[in-house]
Amino acid sequence: MIELIDNERCTGCDICVRVCPTNVFDASARSDGAPVIARQDDCQTCFMCELYCPEDALYVAPQTTSGANVDRAATLTGSYRQVIGWRRGQRSSAADDASYELLSRAH
Repeated sequence: MIELIDNERCTGCDICVRVCPTNVFDASARSDGAPVIARQDDCQTCFMCELYCPEDALYVAPQTTSGANVDRAATLTGSYRQVIGWRRGQRSSAADDASYELLSRAH
């Protein structure tokens, strides 16, 4: 479930608003403001918002518990992007997958 938008990192691009399949966010009224988590209970934990955030300003918790620790969540913003290799300057981990190698030989 979406837990945090880091207002210091967020540039207000609203990519997360556009990619969210369940309309969890509302765009900020200010052009440079962070979006608002308006319907957190509608979050399906698909990670699309965190994945596409170019500033690593979001944190989606894979499992939620009531009273999430926001301080801990702040250190985890963008962690999903890092794990799958989508951070700037990071090499994609897809090449490490054996099926990727087989598929590249087939083509």
